[in-house]
Amino acid sequence: MEEKTRYSDEELLEFKEIILKKLEKAQREYDLIMSELNNANENGTNDTSPTFKTLEEGASTLGKEEAVRMAQRQGKFIQHLQAALMRIENKTYGIDRSTGKLIPKERLRAVPHATLSVDQKNAGKH
Repeated sequence: MEEKTRYSDEELLEFKEIILKKLEKAQREYDLIMSELNNANENGTNDTSPTFKTLEEGASTLGKEEAVRMAQRQGKFIQHLQAALMRIENKTYGIDRSTGKLIPKERLRAVPHATLSVDQKNAGKH
């Protein structure tokens, strides 16, 4: 029996459904983070004492910086999921970019945007 070189259309459809669900959730989370960032920019502290205002602005800046980092990570995750959908359309999804062999289904179910098998990722060949 020869080794499979790509996943079947049925298998690709299963992965597409997983990715679409994750993409929808990731987009909602991204939108929520961006909404929080926009609201944080609109909430002033004009009616509080100067000392409290300075402390609050410091904490607010740290919070905004973390939210910006979260938004950037979420945006990158969304891009990876969209790229995985493109690989499904091209029928190249699930193929280890280092070895050309199929990435195990279990890994793809856990990390649907993976482009390396666990062994290759752990070996640092990315």
